[in-house]
Amino acid sequence: MSRDIVQAKSLVRCGRNRNMDGNDVIPNMAARNEQAAQRGDEESVASSADSNINKVEWRGNLVGKKEAKALRHVFDDLQDHFGHQRPDPRITFNTSLAHPGQGEVWNGELDFTYDINGDHCNVAYVSMDVCVDLTTKLVHKHGQPMLKEYGNSWVYVYLPGLTLDKFKSYVKTGTGWDVSDEGTVYDPNRNLVAIEAKMHHESEQPKPSFWVVKDKDASGRDISFSRIGSVQEVNAKPHQQCIHRGVGIFSVSMEVEGTPNFEPTPGAGDEAKLTFTLVSVRTWGITDCVAPIVHAPSKWY
Repeated sequence: MSRDIVQAKSLVRCGRNRNMDGNDVIPNMAARNEQAAQRGDEESVASSADSNINKVEWRGNLVGKKEAKALRHVFDDLQDHFGHQRPDPRITFNTSLAHPGQGEVWNGELDFTYDINGDHCNVAYVSMDVCVDLTTKLVHKHGQPMLKEYGNSWVYVYLPGLTLDKFKSYVKTGTGWDVSDEGTVYDPNRNLVAIEAKMHHESEQPKPSFWVVKDKDASGRDISFSRIGSVQEVNAKPHQQCIHRGVGIFSVSMEVEGTPNFEPTPGAGDEAKLTFTLVSVRTWGITDCVAPIVHAPSKWY
């Protein structure tokens, strides 16, 4: 067990990557681009802004200069991500809650401001050292899966409890909200947390991309990755149905209970629920040092 803990807490080496193949999946950009959505093209996404002035191209995406800088920082250079024994990420969390018009839940997307050498750049993505579980799951005796839609619309990602606690502290500092444990499963024996990470899977949605390191012995600026498909495509290959250690890149949304006429405010005893959506994975390889969840530990699906 102790070996499991050490391995799980040392999920990823730090590195910078300058030479990736292809483009990445950027769901938020695709959502803003009706034409790209109609094409169903997960890699070719452009901005829907009326003017392209002050915009630059970042791997197939036309974005603002500061956004491009932040995207390179997060996706290409793998900087300022949360992980065990890493420096505190230079990020500020922000959100703005809105009511959807019905029900008693207010929601909003988390926005992340990165301090990149003194330049403050906003982007909708954040990354963490994780293990992504693509192992097969148990089925009921009648042949139905215990974890419905696993590997298609959601997956488990594992990370040390300390890493998630650090992430929650950033949410608290940036938004004022305490974060509930809903959507997570805690393993006290190994101090690991499993997050139920959503994935885009509909035909009109860009699916999360899966990248593997080219040279496991490379370091620093020599580290590069190759895209081998979407997470769903990789999950369908028997030889890839393992636990992969690496960096997970996420968008994060927040939900808080309230009433339609009064926006909830932090400090009144309520907690916010976070939903993580997996956008992309950069993996260093397969690990056999983390035991996977094989059926629903907290509820039946």
